Amino acid sequence: MTTSTLAFALVALVGCSSTAPGTTDDGSAIDDGVPTDDATDDSAEPDAPAPLGSRCTELAGEITCDHATTTIELGFGSVRDVHYQVPLGTAPADGWRGVILFQGSLVSAERAWSARLGDPFGAIHQTRTVRDLLDAGYAVITPEARFDGSTYWDTNTPAYAYAWAASEDAALMQAIFDRLDAGSLGPIAPTHLGAIGISSGGYMTSRVAITYPDRFSVAAVHSASYMTCSGALCAVPALPETHPPTLFLQGTLDAVVPAASARLYYDALVDAGLTAQWFDDANAGHEWLSAAPAEALAWFAANP
Repeated sequence: MTTSTLAFALVALVGCSSTAPGTTDDGSAIDDGVPTDDATDDSAEPDAPAPLGSRCTELAGEITCDHATTTIELGFGSVRDVHYQVPLGTAPADGWRGVILFQGSLVSAERAWSARLGDPFGAIHQTRTVRDLLDAGYAVITPEARFDGSTYWDTNTPAYAYAWAASEDAALMQAIFDRLDAGSLGPIAPTHLGAIGISSGGYMTSRVAITYPDRFSVAAVHSASYMTCSGALCAVPALPETHPPTLFLQGTLDAVVPAASARLYYDALVDAGLTAQWFDDANAGHEWLSAAPAEALAWFAANP
């Protein structure tokens, strides 16, 4: 690993920890937990969801959410698992709205589906985010980064940061879009998607928001910044008018991705007249905020 690659890896470390609340400035799914394969119509924005019940259970401080997993072959021996679930109940005519949650570095995306109180870095808040989205009528998709999620996203790799089309993750995203279009992940609308991710997953959220504006209509960047930034090293260019509304979730004490770096991205959006919102937690470092589930859900609901 080169020095520059190592630097990208270090700033992409996942964070998930228990924190105090912050302050702000500004068709059908079968009941066995496996989504159906019905095709969907992406010609219009999905109707308001009407979920019934929860895919998740909480017992003795542990939350577990049922989900399915599909494997995508990307060629040259590379395969990726993609975990997904739709809400209980009958999907809107155009399918459930979908949210893709991008893992942080070094922690498998499957970990988003189960956590318990006291887990390192407060992973419980990530799983609560998944639960709250499902309960509110959003389908959730969590793809794995390279090597079963034990690495980080290609947008944090110098070789691909400025040559995205050649990256394996670009091929993964196209494969996910193809499956959404075919309805093979269940009745999920293939457009009007939301994106959320922390650390490397936050940079990946920026990447997909900018690269695929025909797919993503809203984003939440957690403990990260613009797609090619690296920790404190950050320069944000002029942003496209197609950039979707973006929520920033940030720990003031974050030493991996300083708040000032994330703020550069937020300020660039505001200066361009684009929609953005900032939420920070004065007591948090590089970690999932305890307020993230409620803040993310409210943001996605306000920006369909």
